[in-house]
Amino acid sequence: MKKGIYILVGAIVLLLLSACGSNEQSSAKESEGKPTVKIGYLPITHAVPLYMQQDAEQTNYRLELVKFGSWPELMDALNTGKIDGASVLIQLAMNAKEKGIDLKAVALGHRDGNVLVVAPNIASAKDLKGQSFAIPNRFSTHNILLYEMLKKEGLSYEDINVVELPPAEMPAALAQGQIAGYVVAEPFGAISVALEKGKVLYQSEDIWPNSIDCGLVLRNEFIQSQQQTAKSFVQDYVAAGEQAQHKDTHMQEVVGQFMNVEQNVLDLSLQWISYDNLAIEEEAYAILRDALIEMKLSENPPAYEDFVDTSLWQ
Repeated sequence: MKKGIYILVGAIVLLLLSACGSNEQSSAKESEGKPTVKIGYLPITHAVPLYMQQDAEQTNYRLELVKFGSWPELMDALNTGKIDGASVLIQLAMNAKEKGIDLKAVALGHRDGNVLVVAPNIASAKDLKGQSFAIPNRFSTHNILLYEMLKKEGLSYEDINVVELPPAEMPAALAQGQIAGYVVAEPFGAISVALEKGKVLYQSEDIWPNSIDCGLVLRNEFIQSQQQTAKSFVQDYVAAGEQAQHKDTHMQEVVGQFMNVEQNVLDLSLQWISYDNLAIEEEAYAILRDALIEMKLSENPPAYEDFVDTSLWQ
């Protein structure tokens, strides 16, 4: 048992020490006279289109990816204008927009790819009653997925003890019996499954088809002041997502520059996720807004037309 936990902790440490050479790569590609686009990210598989975009040649701008260790840290940089945009939990950006920060969501980070992982002895959602279950943030699709799963199984949100944990701590917490399950961005779910410390109870599409999770968000100030650069950046991002969807050797080599994760974990994580068709659809967004209101996480989430900018795709 202890050996398995040591292996688990080691895998997570490797992930946290993942390659942070994105700034070095962007500096090497810098060309005189090109504007720099600074985009924040966390080293997760939900940000893969950015990794692929960094690997490609940028025509009229230089892409600088800025790695953060937590969502609050990233959102502080985004809200204060230290970065031009970010791959971020869409609900955090919606909450910031509701509070007066002028942000625009321009694309998804991925489709699907979230799993609800539980301890091997959990046979169904009903076994979670009275147990602790971890989410990364209450403003997250992961929290909504948990809420919807419990409702689907005839349970209430109050039937379990919902705790917020940093994603990297979740696999070890599950292995040590501190929590009965968790739902979070990849590859942290795949770590537990690959090490047989957890199993998939539900995939996100089983509970909420076309769920909106991480998105590419830009400061509207950046969009308005550098419209052509912003348009080129978003179009290149969409193309990078299509390239990522091949999930070929080159794609995995690029991902390896940003995430130092075991191959079997990455393979499993990539089975669950897709990167094509990254448009934020109005119908899916409406479902997200309704869920935030129903869960009393927001009284007035930003309307689609106020928050989502589709003009940069053309």
